[in-house]
Amino acid sequence: MANCKIKAPFFEIGPKSYLFGDEILELALAADKASEKYDVDIIFTCPVVDIRRVAEATKRIHVFAPHMDPIVPGRGLADILPESLVAAGAEGVMLNHVEKPLEFEVLADTIKRADEVGLTTIVCADSMADASKIAELHPDIIVAEPSELIGTGVSVGPEYVAAATESVKKVDENILVLTAAGIAGGEDVYNTMIAGADATGSSSGVAKAADRPAMVDEMIAACRKAWDEKHS
Repeated sequence: MANCKIKAPFFEIGPKSYLFGDEILELALAADKASEKYDVDIIFTCPVVDIRRVAEATKRIHVFAPHMDPIVPGRGLADILPESLVAAGAEGVMLNHVEKPLEFEVLADTIKRADEVGLTTIVCADSMADASKIAELHPDIIVAEPSELIGTGVSVGPEYVAAATESVKKVDENILVLTAAGIAGGEDVYNTMIAGADATGSSSGVAKAADRPAMVDEMIAACRKAWDEKHS
């Protein structure tokens, strides 16, 4: 937990492979602007090849890699070396996404390597049981999202938010919990945050929006509004 600079409320934007090149930078700059405007921490899960460019061009967002391998400097063709992410300007790494799953033992080793090099870890879990088990590895953040809702535009309900958060916090109360999947607009963000999540996030909801900067602003504004109302 010593590596984590993220504070609630926060939001994760993950463009995956929907965007590339200049579009990634444009989205990162929009996120940077919204982060400052609303005082909300934003994790920007950036394609590996764009990490340095995005990190050097932004001031407020937290640039994360979408994956890494638990290797040490030496052999490892095409693997992602933790030290190389730090050198490129990454602050953290996302692990175990449904599109890049890891065996539990590999996940444990990878979190350990991230801790060694000073990378914040955000780890995905697609069920309550997974969230509880992963919490025993003490990552900084757990993303609790049912994989069947990812990219559907159908978001989780308040009961899931409360149960997922509890399943993690009862193992380690210091782990931040992001509840997402199907976040398509500001209303989804508001409803998820008002239900008690530390954070939420969006991939296709942002990347496929007709006006991406406007969607980012809408979502971050809703995140701030819900958090302030919930905690006032």
